[in-house]
Amino acid sequence: MGNLLKTSVLSVVLTLMSVAAYGNAAVVSAKLDSTVLLMGKQTALHIEILQAKNVEGAFTNESSDTICKYVEIVGRTDADTVDVGNGRVQIKRDLILQSFDSGLYVLPPIQYVVGKDTFKSQQLTLKVLPVNVDTLATIHGSDKESVLMYDWQWLFIFDYLPDFIVDYWWVFLIIIVIAAGGIYVFMFRKKKGADPTVVVKLVPPYDEAMQRLEELKTRKLWQNGQEKEYYTILTDILRNYIDRRFGINAMEMTSSQIISILRKNKETKAVNEQLSQILEMADFVKFAKVRPLPDDNEAAYVKAVNFVAETKPLPPQIENETEGKPQEGENAKNDTGKGGDKK
Repeated sequence: MGNLLKTSVLSVVLTLMSVAAYGNAAVVSAKLDSTVLLMGKQTALHIEILQAKNVEGAFTNESSDTICKYVEIVGRTDADTVDVGNGRVQIKRDLILQSFDSGLYVLPPIQYVVGKDTFKSQQLTLKVLPVNVDTLATIHGSDKESVLMYDWQWLFIFDYLPDFIVDYWWVFLIIIVIAAGGIYVFMFRKKKGADPTVVVKLVPPYDEAMQRLEELKTRKLWQNGQEKEYYTILTDILRNYIDRRFGINAMEMTSSQIISILRKNKETKAVNEQLSQILEMADFVKFAKVRPLPDDNEAAYVKAVNFVAETKPLPPQIENETEGKPQEGENAKNDTGKGGDKK
C-alpha cells in the first residue's frame, strides 16, 4: 500500500514537471518586411512568439536603440496577443529598422526570455543600398514614385524570395560559380577539340586505292567463304577511284554505265576490258548468288590492281614532256618545209 502511494505521488510530480516544462516552451520567429533597403529608408521586422498562456516573457534587447552596429531601431509597435487554443497564445509585434550606412548586415537572432529559458529566432540579412547625393532629399519623403529614381530597383526582387534563399544566398552563389566554371571548361575543351584551322590532307586517288586493295587482301574474305562481301568491297574501291581519278560519279552508276563512259576515255581503253570482267563477275556474285572459283577471285584482284596501276596519273613534268614531243615533230616539219623553200 505504501509503495502504491509513493508511485502515485511520483507520477503526479513528473506530470507536473512535464507540464511546467512544456508551459515554459516558446517558439520565436522573425521576418523582414524587405530584405533590401535604400539608405535612410525604413523597414519593419515582424516578430512572432508562440508560448503558453499566463506565462510572462521579455526581450533581452527591449530598451536597445540598435539591433546591430549600423542598423537602428527607430520604433516599436505594441504587442498584439491572440489566443490560439490549447492553452497557447500568439504574440506579434514589429520593430522599425533604419540604416544610414550601406552594406550587407547580418541581424542577430531575436532573444526572448521565459523564466530561466532563452529562445531565439533565426538570423536575418539586410542589404542597405547607397543613393546618389542629389537624391537624398527624397529619402524621407512619402512619394512612392521617388523610389524609381534609384539605380537598384531590380534588387527588390529579393523581397519575393523565400527566407532560406535570402539567408543562404552565398551557398547558391558558390553553386552557380561552380556550374558556370564546369560549363566553361566543357565548352573550351569542345572548341579546342574542333579547331577549324586544322586542314585534312587528302590522299591521292591512286595511293588510296592501292592502300585499300592491300587491306582487302589481308582480310582474306573469299578464302573464308565471304565472296559477296569481298566483291562488294572490291567494286567500291574501284568505283571510288574512278570517281576521284576521272570525275565520274561511279558510285551512283550501274556497271554498264561505267564501262560505257570509260570506253570513250583514252586513258582507260587498254584496261577497260579488265574492269568490265571484274564488274560483271561482281554482279553475278552479288545478285545471282554465284560462287566463283578461287582462281577467279584471285584474278579479279589482280585485274583491279592492274586497272589502278595502268590509269595512275603521270607526274606533271613527264606529262608536259609527253605533250611537247608532237610539237617538236611539227616544228621539224616546219623547218624542213622552210628549207625546201630556200632551195
